[in-house]
Amino acid sequence: MDALTLFGLFAVTMMLVCYAAEDRSPWFILAFAVSCALGSAYGFLQGAWPFGLVEAIWAVVAARRWLLRRTADRA
Repeated sequence: MDALTLFGLFAVTMMLVCYAAEDRSPWFILAFAVSCALGSAYGFLQGAWPFGLVEAIWAVVAARRWLLRRTADRA
């Protein structure tokens, strides 16, 4: 396995773990957003720009969910 493949495996594994733990803390939602951004970078680096684009959108959606959840938890 080359470094790029390992990076992609790490990103996707972190996405799965963070998604499964989202109910435990808003910080897992933020970690999921970061993982999606890493997945996006992987997609663009390997030349699969549709995958990179979709993962970038997921990163934005997850970051927004994190902001909304933090605001709701503070109220």
